[in-house]
Amino acid sequence: MKHIAAATLAIATLAVGAPIIAQQANTSAASVQAGTYAIDSAHTLVRFTVDHFGISEFFGTLPGATGTLSIDPKNVAAAKLDVSVPTASVSTTNKTLDDELVGAEWLDAAKYPQIRFVSTKVLKTGPSTADITGNLTLHGVTRPVTLKARFKAGAINPMKKVYTIGFTAEGMIKRTAFGVTKYAPLVSDDTQIAITAAFEKK
Repeated sequence: MKHIAAATLAIATLAVGAPIIAQQANTSAASVQAGTYAIDSAHTLVRFTVDHFGISEFFGTLPGATGTLSIDPKNVAAAKLDVSVPTASVSTTNKTLDDELVGAEWLDAAKYPQIRFVSTKVLKTGPSTADITGNLTLHGVTRPVTLKARFKAGAINPMKKVYTIGFTAEGMIKRTAFGVTKYAPLVSDDTQIAITAAFEKK
């Protein structure tokens, strides 16, 4: 029976490749490997939330982010972040609404295909948190925005075999300040931003 079990395991391994070994991610921000990172687009997502007519909250997502992060845990203030998100990627799971949001009365993806955030200042606020201030360009308008970021963990991605670090971040913008005025204030001007991001070391 042992021989049969061993043979079965060998066949399964050949069929699906080497097994993925679980590991413990390091949640200490001080352990982050200094260097330059690129966004893992497949595991990074921007979510926005608005108040819908005072009745309910409604949210959508913007996948497909690209960009870079330069960071040294010994000098967090010198960190640099440059991230862009394709406007046309907006998704609410409602195709009719998605088509409306990429149109000229909302995000106008044809004219403004990218939303971009470039950091200008990073202020460490705790062992694993920082305020990241930068210039957000949305709908052709650039304004300063501060994101409250938190380091989640770092580890070797067991599938890609690449050292990867993860963060979450939150912030708030007034969409009318960027020229996105449709239905305001019935659909709230205040727009909450929540980000989950993964970065792979280059």
